[in-house]
Amino acid sequence: MAKAPDASVARTRLVHGAQAVAPFVVLAAVWQIAAWNLPPFLFPSLVAVFGRVFDILTTWGEFSHVLATVARIMAGLAGAFVLGAAIAVPMARSRGADRFFSPVLNFFQGIPALSWVVFAIIWFKGTEQRIFFIMLVTSLPAFAFQVLGALRAVPKDLFEMVLSFRPTKTLMFRTMILPAILPEILTAWKVNLGNASRVVVVAELVGATGGVGYALLLQQQLFDMAGALAWTLQLVFFVLLAQSIITAIETRAFRYRAVSERAL
Repeated sequence: MAKAPDASVARTRLVHGAQAVAPFVVLAAVWQIAAWNLPPFLFPSLVAVFGRVFDILTTWGEFSHVLATVARIMAGLAGAFVLGAAIAVPMARSRGADRFFSPVLNFFQGIPALSWVVFAIIWFKGTEQRIFFIMLVTSLPAFAFQVLGALRAVPKDLFEMVLSFRPTKTLMFRTMILPAILPEILTAWKVNLGNASRVVVVAELVGATGGVGYALLLQQQLFDMAGALAWTLQLVFFVLLAQSIITAIETRAFRYRAVSERAL
């Protein structure tokens, strides 16, 4: 009797997997048809593209560019998250702080990434300082507002009930605040990873001598579409891998939810 539910779950997962893969299969088929009918410098074959992907992954001189870009993304996001959280906490606790920081963050959010690139080139001499600054300021407003929203979403009644037990600040944060805000924080990281991968390419295109953005600039100068796609896919793979890791963390951290849903 226990085999029927297992078969149903397996069938459901198979259907969901097929639905997730189907759009990419269609996209690949359309691309390959275009490659058969158009010049290779416009639409290279998928074999050529993934051949270049393999070359990048197996050649240290090229793969080091990917690692450099990944390090820049993670450093910029980590800095933006820490600073954004440091701004969000007083905003959540004080209306005065909220009225002070909100207009500044909204103003920063309206500045295009390319403008920050120009500012960074003027203000900073080193390439890494420029890119870190660009990643920091472009990701900061989103992290600050997302952490602020998570803090404000903590139920006030629950907060006051926990306070009645007179917990220490550390215990209060660990047992109530962190579990309440962690889902939105993890979602913020997923969203900002995609945004950061786009911004870092712009930063490296203009002011770097290494990284995926720099490699894309070289492919553009050579009119190498297969190479441009291969380097772009490196960032796509990184974002997908990082988001999968975050999803796994989320699933493990909140596995009690599945138990609660089954109990209902």
